[in-house]
Amino acid sequence: VQLQASGGGLVRAGGSLRLSCAASGFIFDEYNIGWFRQAPGKEREGVSFISVSDGSTYYADSVKGRFTISSDNAKNTVYLQMNSLKPEDTAVYYCAADLYLTIASMTQQGIADYWGQGTLVTVSS
Repeated sequence: VQLQASGGGLVRAGGSLRLSCAASGFIFDEYNIGWFRQAPGKEREGVSFISVSDGSTYYADSVKGRFTISSDNAKNTVYLQMNSLKPEDTAVYYCAADLYLTIASMTQQGIADYWGQGTLVTVSS
């Protein structure tokens, strides 16, 4: 099982980035997949998740209206389009997937079966 995250970088406030999470080794459309982030000195935060099977989504209040999560089942990839970025969005973003936990449990407990490597997003003011 592998989750390969990419797309992080340095962007100015107000800019955009798109993160990708390419999955392999499991049945993609059975999982809940999404993104946590962790900023220096802060706890891990559930940012956005998608149930690949039914398309339902979750967004943290801090990113609603700015971030959009989507999945491409043909490519086994989940995307996080991040617009109107703010300095407080600066963090390492981790892709994560779980078969059995609900999205609510993943976000509330900050856990998942599978994790990708982090990708750093830095938003300058």
